[in-house]
Amino acid sequence: MPTILVILGWRFFFYANERNEPIHVHCRKGGGEAKYWLDVDAFEAVEEHVYNMSPADKRMVRRIIFEHFDYIVSEWRKFEEKKDG
Repeated sequence: MPTILVILGWRFFFYANERNEPIHVHCRKGGGEAKYWLDVDAFEAVEEHVYNMSPADKRMVRRIIFEHFDYIVSEWRKFEEKKDG
């Protein structure tokens, strides 16, 4: 479960045991957590799962994802290569 970013208390990470899923990132802070699918072609982050997050939390997380979109995608691809390697 590698952490790729920690920003404003939000930890962004991947799970190693999620096979055959499209590019996505998990985030957690305190009791809140979420999972967002990333559509590279459309430059979009789609909320897949959210738990215990306010609308302001969701806006903040999306802002962080978009500010680091290319980095997250790059880290996902590296992570997938290592798992399959």
